[in-house]
Amino acid sequence: MVPQRHYCIPPLSRINLDQVLELVADMRYFVVHGPRQTGKTSTLKALAETLNLTGNYRCVYANCEVARTAGQDVPRAMRALLDQLARRARRMVQDNFVQSTKARLLVDCGADSVLNEMLALWAESSTEPLVLLIDEIDTLVGDSLLLVLRQLRAGYDERPDGFPQSVILCGVRDVRDCRIRSSADGGETNTATAFNVKAKSLRLEHFTEGEVRALLGQHTAQTGQEFEKGAMEKIWKLTRGQPWLVNALALATCFEDRAELDRSRPVTKAAIETAREELILRRATHLDQLAAALSEDRVRRVIMPVLSGSVAWDWSPRDLEYVRDLGLVARNGPARMANPIYGGVVPRELSYGLQAGLESVVNPQCYVSADGGLDMRTLLTAFQGYFGDHSEFWIERYGHREAGPQLVLDAYLQRAVNGGGRIEREYGLGRHRTDLLVIWPLPGGGEERQVIVCKVGGTRRGVDSVIAEGVRQTAEYMDLAGSNSGHLVVFDLRESRPWSQRSFQRFETVDEVVVGVWGM
Repeated sequence: MVPQRHYCIPPLSRINLDQVLELVADMRYFVVHGPRQTGKTSTLKALAETLNLTGNYRCVYANCEVARTAGQDVPRAMRALLDQLARRARRMVQDNFVQSTKARLLVDCGADSVLNEMLALWAESSTEPLVLLIDEIDTLVGDSLLLVLRQLRAGYDERPDGFPQSVILCGVRDVRDCRIRSSADGGETNTATAFNVKAKSLRLEHFTEGEVRALLGQHTAQTGQEFEKGAMEKIWKLTRGQPWLVNALALATCFEDRAELDRSRPVTKAAIETAREELILRRATHLDQLAAALSEDRVRRVIMPVLSGSVAWDWSPRDLEYVRDLGLVARNGPARMANPIYGGVVPRELSYGLQAGLESVVNPQCYVSADGGLDMRTLLTAFQGYFGDHSEFWIERYGHREAGPQLVLDAYLQRAVNGGGRIEREYGLGRHRTDLLVIWPLPGGGEERQVIVCKVGGTRRGVDSVIAEGVRQTAEYMDLAGSNSGHLVVFDLRESRPWSQRSFQRFETVDEVVVGVWGM
């Protein structure tokens, strides 16, 4: 991000600058962390510039990403990190000390103490106290990470004359939560013990709604192009302020959509919805990184119950904190998806293999009615047959009895609706359900909005009580979504009941609202 070239929220406005400056002045070592693509690097660079402009410090930013490929090769990681320090010091503060010293120290000290010795000698020779900002610290792994942290800690008592006055580590996670396996002793180490001089942990949060509006308002001020009523709210609701998502949607609608390039026309909510779908479908890098985390057991332990609305969960507090640090679930309150875009990405990624297999099974044209609408009854009847034949395999594969059936339905719907309409999802831990809203454009204009509520029975509660509750919830969601078509899908997980007894279709009425009920 270059403020002179890009719309942006001033990076230092997103942190408590007075607090940070006080920590630096008090010679503290501390941590700044936050989910990927939230502006951490921009904030650190702006902080370095501010500290250097005071004339009181010699502040250097360095990025550990250069040492990522070194893995457990500690000497290689140390060489890469020293090279990065040398280049950044030369460019940022016109200091060649590291460049001129690193080769000799690598020979004399070796990887076990070279960073500690370099920082000690550098601090002694510097005319101002050193401040070191180390970004992407959690890209280092195993012994490489432990050695960097331990060498930083080892010189802590010599600051500021014999070691950097302040060190700020930055990454996705707080170092206190990182438990890594060291090849040296073969055991698991909590990195908090390797950096126990940390005084504070500061989290960089997402944009507020006001910041989203301010950012989008810069586009209007620069080009004269307005956002139609509700468009800014739409971006906020879809992203919940996740900076990369906000910028991705704004870029797609303001600069990549040909229709929106006419600055006399406002940016529309429809264009934002289209951009959202395209963003998910092309599996942009940021979304792909999050999706990769879904292969981790500690992530799935949290995500699976959230997707199903289940109260049956077995994650640890560390699991939940880890997934929150990744940004997949909301930072505060009950566990829930962080924003609707992630809510759409996660089930697609988890069911990607199933969706690929459904290409030869599901023909979307079979579910389009004569008037161009979506024939949900035919679609759900077809799914019912598919689920009866294949459910056991997929439920076992997903490893979560309550989330598995809903992921199978999600994959089937996605294949049937893909290319024509879209699916919006609502999740929430402890809700005992997942709400789906299928939106289908009509040939003459307008759209159909069909509600599907998924519930699981036969685990802790009887199926009849689940249906009674679900019918009422479906009717309520229909009213909320502005829909006159609603369906309740109930998955009966009692293994003792044959499929013939679990499978049925019927209609229930509540407050004059008709709800289709599908037993599976």
